[in-house]
Amino acid sequence: MELEELMAYKKAYELSNKIWEIVIMLDNFEKNTIGRQLSRAADSISANIAEGYGRFSYKENKQFCFYARGSLYETKDWLNKLENRKIITNENFNNLMNDINDIGKLLNGYIKSIGKTNDK
Repeated sequence: MELEELMAYKKAYELSNKIWEIVIMLDNFEKNTIGRQLSRAADSISANIAEGYGRFSYKENKQFCFYARGSLYETKDWLNKLENRKIITNENFNNLMNDINDIGKLLNGYIKSIGKTNDK
């Protein structure tokens, strides 16, 4: 299996692009405070999945997936702040949170599968 076929990676990559589209629309203050942190956290999810996928051992792969899961929760926290401060619409917030919940399930499933098959 290639990295790009891994659903957790694919969905995390898509999420980071959706978040990027929101962040570039923020005003300067919002972009320089929450926006940068949110973008970094969201980008880190797929980046850590990718780095773990490329590592030599299953143990290292799992460790990077744990980092990805931490970044997923950080992204969730920043989105909660955006919604709480009325910076994004409830619709955007709900859609992104649904994506986050889906990615969490996919990522947890992937973590459980690492080392149990011949695939990465």
